[in-house]
Amino acid sequence: MKNYTILAIETSCDEVAAAVYNTEKKLLAHRLYSQTEHHKQFGGVVPEIASRSHMVKINGIIEEAMTASGCTLEDIDIIAVTSKPGLLGSLLIGISFAKAIAGSCNKKLVAVDHLEGHAFSACIENDIPFPFLCMTASGGHTSLYRVTDYGKFETLGTTMDDAAGEAFDKVAKMLKLGYPGGPIIEKLAGEVNFEDFFDYPRNKMNNLMFSFSGLKTAVLYDLVKKDAYSMEEKSLLTEDMNLKKQVASSFLNCVADIFVGKITRALQEQSDYKAIAFVGGVACNTFIRNQIQQRVANKYRIPLFFPSPEFCTDNAAMIAFVGHYKAQREEFSPLDFEVY
Repeated sequence: MKNYTILAIETSCDEVAAAVYNTEKKLLAHRLYSQTEHHKQFGGVVPEIASRSHMVKINGIIEEAMTASGCTLEDIDIIAVTSKPGLLGSLLIGISFAKAIAGSCNKKLVAVDHLEGHAFSACIENDIPFPFLCMTASGGHTSLYRVTDYGKFETLGTTMDDAAGEAFDKVAKMLKLGYPGGPIIEKLAGEVNFEDFFDYPRNKMNNLMFSFSGLKTAVLYDLVKKDAYSMEEKSLLTEDMNLKKQVASSFLNCVADIFVGKITRALQEQSDYKAIAFVGGVACNTFIRNQIQQRVANKYRIPLFFPSPEFCTDNAAMIAFVGHYKAQREEFSPLDFEVY
């Protein structure tokens, strides 16, 4: 195995991140600037604000990561950067910066799929046996993968409409809870002991596909029926905090049941999995993690892995990890590769 030192850059959405990874020493440093405060007032990410913030912050974040790693540009062999999928403007900032460094400093370049980064993010800290079943759930993506080796994974099912994390944010917006929705929904659900009050519809499709638009609609209709919304002034929501807690708890139970059901079905369809990985921003949710552990991993006696919270949300460490094994296989990218 060749000894490489890699500088990785991630700017697919509203975070700008950088990391330095070495073959022998593994992850040397990673830094991230989150724009959550910029987007809170809008209840979600505004692409124009995201890309402009990236332009302001990217150089400083890369310098911080480099300083923390103890490396200089002379020590860097390869630049890894997220190339897809994501917000076009945000991706272009990171890719342009990576290409500028690679071109001016004669460094090799590796384009990394953001989803592949998430799929292997739990591998940064864990030695996960292959094949494993990977559940990826974030603000932009919800998918199940069969992972047979580094860089080798097959999509078993994905969302047909909204991603799970997006559903969390939109339900939180309906309830006027703030952004991002995941942490506050779990907090309120815990205050009513995670009980299921409204029995929202589960995704009952006879396959491994996901759908969350119907769940969001059910939440909205339930609020309307309870006069939480004025039909004439739809922006008005009752300040009945107990109702908010009940809705949050029922919504969280529904999402957990959907995940448990799909993961269980995947394990039943193929019985050779040696582990389960739960990754992405939604994997920070302790309630859902515990549900998967108790109702799936324990039942099937199969280990469950998930990243530390800092590697669940968008980060450059996962891009560095994928960039490293791609570099070992000499899967380098031309300087003119395109953004998707």
